[in-house]
Amino acid sequence: MSTQKERFNIEIENIKAVCPLGEVVGAQMIDENKIPVISCEGGCFRGEVARLAAHLVGKQEPFMRGCHGEMFTAPKSAMADWAQKAEKVIVIDGCFMRCHGRIMENIIDKKNMIQFDALSIYNKNNKYTDIMLYDEVPEKERKELAQKIAENVLSDLQKFN
Repeated sequence: MSTQKERFNIEIENIKAVCPLGEVVGAQMIDENKIPVISCEGGCFRGEVARLAAHLVGKQEPFMRGCHGEMFTAPKSAMADWAQKAEKVIVIDGCFMRCHGRIMENIIDKKNMIQFDALSIYNKNNKYTDIMLYDEVPEKERKELAQKIAENVLSDLQKFN
């Protein structure tokens, strides 16, 4: 993997738009001092399993599931404000590409982010290397993998307390 840095911009229209629910939840999470959990939600199996794991982690104290879409695209929203004010932000990326973590590094201080690669947690035997569509793996197995990821993430997070 190259260490070369390449910069590019993504232009986003209507950045003043915010989600009404996101405004309520973001403000509440700031007040409650919750730690945001975001994840890859890519179109492949890896993103789906990361998303499922993030939901499980977000149900545990002191965490809560955050909306990466609003964090990334609405810089004046309560959801983005929550990410910026949070002591830590948990990112569960679906694979080695680290897409969400790389974007989040432009929004918050990198030292405030704890990032996980879901694929490296559950794929010790390369069983899922060639799977793209999430429904190519039975739902029960996807849920078991998500549980394994969530347990691993929660265990690792205890080291940061």
